[in-house]
Amino acid sequence: MGTNTKVRLSSGKFSGINAVADETGIIAAAAMDQRGSLKKAIAKARGGDASSKDLSEFKIQVTEVLTRYASAILLDPEYGLEAVKHRAPNAGVFLAYEKTGYDTNVEGRLPDLLDEWSVRRLVAAGADVIKVLMYYNSQDTAHINTTKYAFIERIGAECRAYDVPFFLEVLAYDDKVGEEKSFEFARVKPTRVKEYMQEFSKPGYGVDVLKVEIPVNMAYVAGTKANKEGKIAYSREEAKQFFRDAAAASQVPFIYLSAGVSDEVFLESLELAAEADTPFAGVLCGRATWQDGIPVYAKGGSTALRSWLEDKGVQNIQALNKVLKKGAKPWWDFYGGKDAIEVIQRA
Repeated sequence: MGTNTKVRLSSGKFSGINAVADETGIIAAAAMDQRGSLKKAIAKARGGDASSKDLSEFKIQVTEVLTRYASAILLDPEYGLEAVKHRAPNAGVFLAYEKTGYDTNVEGRLPDLLDEWSVRRLVAAGADVIKVLMYYNSQDTAHINTTKYAFIERIGAECRAYDVPFFLEVLAYDDKVGEEKSFEFARVKPTRVKEYMQEFSKPGYGVDVLKVEIPVNMAYVAGTKANKEGKIAYSREEAKQFFRDAAAASQVPFIYLSAGVSDEVFLESLELAAEADTPFAGVLCGRATWQDGIPVYAKGGSTALRSWLEDKGVQNIQALNKVLKKGAKPWWDFYGGKDAIEVIQRA
């Protein structure tokens, strides 16, 4: 993964990535930038509506409690700016730049940016790192994918201009194969994840770190606790090789996202990644840590959520940190170590 020649990284990019990593170079970050999905989940648990105030309040509580045990927090500028002020002193800040969701009436799950925000404005609001989420299917039409390539190139250029790191989160899909949690999609998922890691780590996009999916669906790995139905898409050894293959395809450091699975499943995923000796640099973990607090908040409000977070939420993140200590590698190790990076000052 490392190189024989020094990797050149601007001082802004270098310090920005370090701001969201811990002192050992591992990114142990919490994700709390959910918007549409969080609103729906609170409303469903409550049996009524969820307001903007609910979203802001939920984010504040999660940020205040969990950032004591996290290297950074990912928030959105729509409902999360107040929460930024409530983070622990040493926690870095990711801010999301994309609109939540996508237009289901347009083919290709095309991404879009928040109308009232720019990289300059996000940095001014406290972002150490800019994060963008995009869906990608290598088998889509040339028009759809060229549109996405140009979209990422523009954001990469904007982040370069303001000397701030760009973390790209990619989610694989293929509407012709089936829904992302299906057995059919599980068969193609390793290839789809590998393809996007290979594509978006190319220098032309300006992506500094990839936020990627676990390349297999743990529900279909033989012998895992997550495999409840007994259907098998891959053996344990095949799954480990898929971890290694996807990692080898990337030209930049990468971290894993939890993708809405339970805390137990995500921990098992990371343990398998560690067993495969995958050089992942950490996680940006959202719902796996705090999603069970949603019904608590919906029924009992802020105080009840706070109590749940102080107990179960803290247990979840501490269990995650324990696995990270065992398996994650410092982000700079991807380049052969800190000494392999030449930090350059911008003119």
